[in-house]
Amino acid sequence: MSSQRKVLEAALQAMLADDAGAALAVIVDTEGSTYVHAGAMALFSARDGQVGWLSGGCLEPDIQRRALAAADAGALDWMDIDNRDDEDLLSGSAVGCRGRLHLALLPLAALAGLAPLLAAWRDGSDALRLSFSGDGTVRAWHGGAATQWRLPRAALAEAPRQDEYVVLIRAAPRVLIFGAGPETPLLAPWLRELGWRVAVVERRPRWRAAAAQADQVWELSPTAASTRIAGHDAALVMHHHFELDREALAALADTDLPFIGLLGPGRRRDDLFKVLPAETRERLRHRLRSPIGLRLGGQGPEAIALSIAAQLQAVLAGEPA
Repeated sequence: MSSQRKVLEAALQAMLADDAGAALAVIVDTEGSTYVHAGAMALFSARDGQVGWLSGGCLEPDIQRRALAAADAGALDWMDIDNRDDEDLLSGSAVGCRGRLHLALLPLAALAGLAPLLAAWRDGSDALRLSFSGDGTVRAWHGGAATQWRLPRAALAEAPRQDEYVVLIRAAPRVLIFGAGPETPLLAPWLRELGWRVAVVERRPRWRAAAAQADQVWELSPTAASTRIAGHDAALVMHHHFELDREALAALADTDLPFIGLLGPGRRRDDLFKVLPAETRERLRHRLRSPIGLRLGGQGPEAIALSIAAQLQAVLAGEPA
C-alpha cells in the first residue's frame, strides 16, 4: 500500500504537469521468490526519475529503459523477468531473488482521463481497479466512473501469459490521531510512508505545529471529531492530557472503529476507566489497544512513535498486533 500510494500520487502529478516522458510499471503476476507481488508499481520519468521499487535496485535499470521507451512510443509494453535458473544465480549479473516478474509498462501521456480517477482514488474510500489486456486495451474503474484506452503494442513486448490481468488497488487506510505531542512529528510522516492517510485532531495552539506533516489537522474537540470518523480504520488517543483522553475515549466508544489505541501505561488506562461509565468501558474493551505500540524496547518519543507505527503496520498487513 505504501508504495502504491506514493507511486500513484507521483503519477497523478506527472499527468497534471504534462510529463510526456513518464511511464507506470505495474507488476501483474509473479512466481517464486520476488521482492514484490502483483499490484506493486513504480513510476519512471525521463524528467523526474523514479518513484517506487520493484526490486532491491538490481532490476530497475532494465525496467527503466523499457518504461521510458514505452513512454516515447506511446505504446503498451509487456516485460517478463525470470531469474529462477541456476545459471542466473551464479552469473555475474545475478540479482539474488529466484523468481519471475511479469510487468505491464504504461505510457501515462496516452491515458487521457486517468488523472481524475487517480485524484478520486487519492481522496476517496473506494478501490481503484486497473485491467490490462493482450490486445492493448487498458481499463480503469473507481466508484461509478470508468474509462478505457486501446494502445499499440511495443515492438519488443513479450507476449502476455493470459488474456487479461486485473489489479485491485485499495484505498489508503485512514488513522485519526487525537492529540498532537512529542511523538507526532515522527509518527505522522512514518505512517504516511507506510501508506496511511493521517489526520490529527488538535485545537491546542501549542501543539498544532507538531501535526504539520499530517495530511489534515482538525481544530475540533474530540467529541466533534468523532462525528466525522466515518471512513477511518483506526484512532489513536494520545493527548498527554487526562480529560481530553477521557473525552476522546467516551466519544470513540459510540463508533464502530475496530482499532482504538491509547498512549500511556496500563495504570493510565485503569484510571481513565474509573471515570468512564460501565457501558462505555464495555464498548471499548475489545477494541482498545492499551498501551498502544509493540514492545520494541527503548524510551522517549522516538521509540514510542516507532512502536506505534510498527503496530499499525502489522494491523495493515493482517499480522497479529
